[in-house]
Order: sequence, then structure tokens, then C-alpha cells
Amino acid sequence: MDLDIQCEEMSASRWTELKSSMNTSKTVRLDDCSLSASHCKDIGSVLRSNQILTELTLNNNELGDSGVELLCKGLLTPSCNLQKLWLQNCNLTDASCKHFRSVLSAKPTLTELHLGDNKLGTSGVKVLCEGLMDPNCKLQKLQLEYCELSPDNCEMLCSALRTKPSLRVLNISNNKLGDAAVKVLCQGLMDPNCNLQSLHLENCRITAASCGDLSSVLARKPSLTELSVGENKIGDPGVALLCHGLLNPNCKIEKLWLWECGISPAGCKDLSQVLSTKESLTELSLIGNGLGDPGMELLCQGLKDPKAKLQALWIRECGLTTACCKSISSVLATNQTLRELHMGGNKIGDAGVEILHEGLMNPSCNLQSLWLGNCSLSAACCGSLATILSSKPSLTELDLSNNSLEDEGVKKLCESLKHPNCKLQQLVLYDIYLSSEVDDELKVLEESKPGLKIIL
Repeated sequence: MDLDIQCEEMSASRWTELKSSMNTSKTVRLDDCSLSASHCKDIGSVLRSNQILTELTLNNNELGDSGVELLCKGLLTPSCNLQKLWLQNCNLTDASCKHFRSVLSAKPTLTELHLGDNKLGTSGVKVLCEGLMDPNCKLQKLQLEYCELSPDNCEMLCSALRTKPSLRVLNISNNKLGDAAVKVLCQGLMDPNCNLQSLHLENCRITAASCGDLSSVLARKPSLTELSVGENKIGDPGVALLCHGLLNPNCKIEKLWLWECGISPAGCKDLSQVLSTKESLTELSLIGNGLGDPGMELLCQGLKDPKAKLQALWIRECGLTTACCKSISSVLATNQTLRELHMGGNKIGDAGVEILHEGLMNPSCNLQSLWLGNCSLSAACCGSLATILSSKPSLTELDLSNNSLEDEGVKKLCESLKHPNCKLQQLVLYDIYLSSEVDDELKVLEESKPGLKIIL
């Protein structure tokens, strides 16, 4: 049994009812429920008595350090078997970390700890790392984004990476680390004992200088399959350094996030080579980079290579126009592995959709998710979109938000949604002005097709 409740104010009677449910649940989620330290005493009791409870999520509640102290008393009970704990944005400070240290040192069952968006600070994370390095600790996933870490923390995180082979995922995004700190961190990542698979360093104030160190890690650690350095101004020089490591045969990267990294068409040449040679790469995010049509042309050259196995591509807000749609259409017609294409926020226009239509209709195209929100579209392209919906059962998700489709265009889509071949599961139409008549038609259509969700 699972208990999943979000955004609900807790009356005394409702809380009494939930306490009973929590005692028989395997997973409990109470996000945004206005919980406080007073509720933590009851939750601590549940942790002591409910031996089947393995996941607890209490994000966005004002628990505070006193609430965490009560939770940790329950966690330290021998009968508690909790494996995953989420306490993001719970108004915690460094004072909570001594309690987490005790739990990490005593509970090998705990494998995931999510503490993002809490002001733990340098001193708090140092205390946390003491627990992390305890031999009894078997933590696999640690999330510390927006926790006010400093470069001083990377020495202990480096030691943790060297001594904790169980650690698989580390997220320290949105902390002011800098290049020198990442250099220290990479020393831990290079250690033979380190088995990290996923590293998130988004918005950590790193530059191209860090990319040489990260490139060395990529070249020597096949265990690292996910890397995000989004929202760091590494630029084309940084991308060139990363690609050097990515192209190493030892690198087994699967997911690479480079959003808002100051990449231009010049960086796309290096990325194109990675796409055409690195068969392990399945997801690439380049959101918010000034690729332009020339950069997209280069990426498409790599995507058309038979060795390219990319499944998901995010190119939202990349300065693309109708001019690059012919190349993208060619990719859709030849690349059979691509499943998700996120193109929102590019001015491709109706003419661009007409060109993409050719590739989407090709029998080789297996696209499942297409995002075209805010792409300067009108009702004029909805005929082509309707044809795609009624002809491509592989397409299950379509986003057309913030486009001027109006009643005329949406009515065309409605007709195709009724077609037996249409297997669409989600249609997103945010910020589109529609008459009450068409709005009602969409609601009736959604009710008539149980597998379809229309988001307005």
C-alpha cells in the first residue's frame, strides 16, 4: 500500500486518519502539506513501528532542525528499514547534519538521501560527510543541490568518493564551487574505488578550465554514464575538451546535459563527431545555447550516421528557424532510434512544420514525443499535424503550447484524435485561446478516449 498526498492542509482529524494509513504503507509521500516539527513526532513513531516502510518523502514542509531530530530518532530504531528519504526544502540548517551523521553511520539500509534546497552550509556538509565515510554507510544516492556548499567541502566529498564504492549518484548543483573545487572532486572520481554513475554540477561556477579534468574522468571511468554541467559558461573551448574524453573508447556516457553553456555553432562540430561515434549516448540536452541553423546542420550530420543511437534530443530555445528543418526532417527519416525531440521556443513557423512532416511520415521514423511549444505556429500547420496524428501510432506525446492555433487549428487536431490509428496519450495546449465550444469538444474527446490526457 502507498500513501501519496500533495498540497493538502492537515486538520487534526485528517492527520489522525493518515497516521493509521502510514502504519501500513510501504511508501509515504506528504509533499507541501504544511507539516511542522509537531508532526514529526508522529512520523518518528511510524518509522519505529512500520517495518515495511521503505520510502518517505516530506519535501516542502517547514520541519526545521527540531523536526529532523525527531525523525532521526525513529530512523535509528533497529526495526526501521527505510531505504529512501526526501527532505528537500524543509528549512534545515547545519544543526540537522549531526543527526543525519548518526543515521548514516548506523543504518546500512538507507540508500538514498535527498536534502536539496536546505541551508546546510560548509560546516553542515562536513559533518554529513563524516557519516557518509563511515564503513556502515551504504548510501547510493546523495542530493545536495542548493545547500550552500563551498569549495572547502570538495576535499571531504573527494575522500567520500574514494572510500565509498556504493555511491552511484551525486548531485551538488547550484552551489558556488568553482574550477579549483571541481579539480579536487575529480581526484576522487578517478580513484579505483569510485563507482559513481551520475554527476550533476549544474550552475557551479565552473568554466572551460574544469572541462579538462572532467574529460580525464570520462576517458578513464566507464562507470560514469551521466554528466550534467548545465548553466556553466564552459563555451566552445570547454565542449572541445569534454568531447576529447567522450570520444575515448573507455567512455560509456549515456546522458549528457549541456544546457545554457554558451555553445555556438563551433561547438556543434565537436558534438557532431561524438554523436556519430559514441553509440552509448542516448540523451543530449543543449537547451538555451545559441546553436542557430548552422549549428543544427552540423548536429544533424552526426545524427544521420548509422552509429548514432541518440533517443532523446533537447534543443529548446536554440535560435533555430525554418532553415534547419530540412536537415532535421532528414534525421527523422533515417534515424530509427530517436524517440523524443524537444524543439520548443524556436521560430520554425508553419513552413518548418510542413518540412518536418515529410520526415515524421517516413516509415523509418519512430518518434514518440514531439515538443513544439512557442514555435510561431498557426492554424495553417494543423492539417499536417493532424495527418501525422492519424498516421503515426508511435507518436504518444505532442506539445503545441503557446502557439496561435485558435479554434480552426484545434478542430483539425480533434478530428485526427478520433482516428483509430491515433495512439496519442498526451496533448499539451497551454496558453492557447479557445472558445468555450472547442474547449467543451476537447473535454468530451478526452472522456471518450480513456488513454488520452489533454492539458489546457
